[in-house]
Amino acid sequence: MLEYNPSDCLPCAEELPDSDDTPVDNELQDLIPSLLKAVLALLWEKRWDWFFGVDMAIYYHAKEPAIVPDGFLSVG
Repeated sequence: MLEYNPSDCLPCAEELPDSDDTPVDNELQDLIPSLLKAVLALLWEKRWDWFFGVDMAIYYHAKEPAIVPDGFLSVG
């Protein structure tokens, strides 16, 4: 009789995309920038001259494609 194991058909972790080379994010790519933003908000609660963006496009030149970092900090 043929034995069927459904887990043999599933991809391993190395085969699943989770980097910026693909449009798929993992949980850490959401957690770490959000955690950093929360820490900065606590440390700089009296400052109003900073901005921390998460997964936002930055258009630095009209003829170039946007850069979309997981997080970026602008001060001043």
